Amino acid sequence: MLYATIMAGGAGTRFWPASRKKSPKQLLNLVGNRSMIQATVDRLEGLCPPENLLIVTNEILVEPIAQQLPGLPASSVIGEPAKRDTAPCIGLAAAWVAAKDPEATMVVMPADHVISPNDVLQKSLQHAANLVEQDPTRIVTFGIKPTYPAEVFGYIERQGDGLEGSEFPSFEVARFREKPDAKTAADFLAKGTFYWNAGIFVWKAKTILDALEKHQPEMFAHIQKIASTIDTPDFQSTLETEFTAIKGTSIDYAVMENYDNVLVVEAPFSWDDLGNWTAVPRLKGADDQGNTTTGKSISIDSTGTLVQGDDDHLIVTVGLEDMIVVRTPDATLIASRKDEAKIKQVVAELQSRDWKEYL
Repeated sequence: MLYATIMAGGAGTRFWPASRKKSPKQLLNLVGNRSMIQATVDRLEGLCPPENLLIVTNEILVEPIAQQLPGLPASSVIGEPAKRDTAPCIGLAAAWVAAKDPEATMVVMPADHVISPNDVLQKSLQHAANLVEQDPTRIVTFGIKPTYPAEVFGYIERQGDGLEGSEFPSFEVARFREKPDAKTAADFLAKGTFYWNAGIFVWKAKTILDALEKHQPEMFAHIQKIASTIDTPDFQSTLETEFTAIKGTSIDYAVMENYDNVLVVEAPFSWDDLGNWTAVPRLKGADDQGNTTTGKSISIDSTGTLVQGDDDHLIVTVGLEDMIVVRTPDATLIASRKDEAKIKQVVAELQSRDWKEYL
């Protein structure tokens, strides 16, 4: 049976001041009428029943996520007691799935991506699940055909001619590559055998647990102790103790770069990693002057500017070029788009000043 896990523990600091610790970007309506976590759940509707869906998030987000997703059982939202990156998150999810069905195939995907159309996504996920059923030791991931030499994404290099008779182009993985510099990214694009790493996986729960046991034995030992208490009164206290003791790392470092039997499916769907404010105009579109606005606003002689507000407060821009203006009830950001990467520095500065009310 097919299960799905949504990783929803990110802080979304690049979307400050809209994104905060208690309402990070996955809980916000940034590009549509639904929050990102709601849209991600919507994409999986019909692929697996609600009781087979698990959301792993930060423990302070369990209640807000449950409120946004009233159709999910309360037990389907697990809160991590500490931030430990994607490998422990996935290990915890696989243990939860394996406890319900030791032979289960599971889909893993982040909560903060924009993907369409849903039917094509589901067909490709089912294709990946079929590949796993053919060889249960397989790990299947998805690659996005790059359209420019991006430095902000990890890459997957394919090898060989691909699987014959495959519904969607599917290849053996040669290697995973971390985020490259500009020259390396340009080389990847020119070679034509590299994909952006979408961070979407399909595998048997048992397979990923076995891989963690082999490549991350210390981590696996903690996961195993947590697994032994699933559906018991001791689960929460064991999760607190054992998960916090894990040394965090990404699933790419922990398993993917060391695993031999990995396939990459060339994604047939539209995909965007909503990583920062600059991605919003790309997804929502812009007017004739290149401006993208949310809320009540007036733009005079302004170009290439993002304005994010609400209908209760008028924002007027005059003579701005390539700027970001984000207004919330207690904080306002005004930044040049070329300096957007420095928004994370703002969050660090707020932390150093102990201005917790703005985090």
